Amino acid sequence: MASPTVEDYLKRILLEEEQQGEGAREGGKEGGKEGGKEGGRLSTGDLAVAMGVTPGSATAMAKTLSESGLVEYEARAGVRLSRRGRKLAMHVLRRHRILELFLVRVLGLDWSEVHKEAEQLEHALSERVLDRLDALLGHPLVDPHGSPIPTAEGVLESPNWVSLNECQVGKRVRIARVAGEDPQFLRFLDGLGLVPGVEVTVISRETLADAITLAAKDRPPVTLGSAAAARLFVKIES
Repeated sequence: MASPTVEDYLKRILLEEEQQGEGAREGGKEGGKEGGKEGGRLSTGDLAVAMGVTPGSATAMAKTLSESGLVEYEARAGVRLSRRGRKLAMHVLRRHRILELFLVRVLGLDWSEVHKEAEQLEHALSERVLDRLDALLGHPLVDPHGSPIPTAEGVLESPNWVSLNECQVGKRVRIARVAGEDPQFLRFLDGLGLVPGVEVTVISRETLADAITLAAKDRPPVTLGSAAAARLFVKIES
């Protein structure tokens, strides 16, 4: 059985790969080198930042994971999950996202505070309890932030969503997912009513201000900077 530290590293590598895929879709890029990632690999420097550890610690763990057959590691290229490592990472991510939904929907916790709670609980959750939670929640497809939940078979859906930054003026869209775990940002969006499931219309785009203005039904228009808008993924309604 993998240790909590190993599970945390594998899950983080998977999440960074997921984020890389979103960035490629938004920028219309595939492969290549972008943001410290080369050939689909995550640099140990980026891994260290993501995990909040020193580069030396991240490199040491990358070597350990490689020796265990959970990642493919090259000193200068970085790491990527092996087939076995991806399977385990998917399982950890499934536990995490089901727990987040349970904490929000059943226990009534705010969506901005469930990430850290799920981080603590995910390592102790048995398969039996996970299956019961999944059934209790009606076999959900997404977590409270709209992020897809891997299936029990380890399949992670890649919905055809687009970043809010890509939407044309006049487009009516539905917020599908909010990327990121920052509680302050999540509370900010919640206060504006910009949560998954809400339908909004893009009112205007200010190139010089690097901002986009949108409006939800029965709410005043809201202006977001492009950095914030890039973290909202939407489904185009019309």
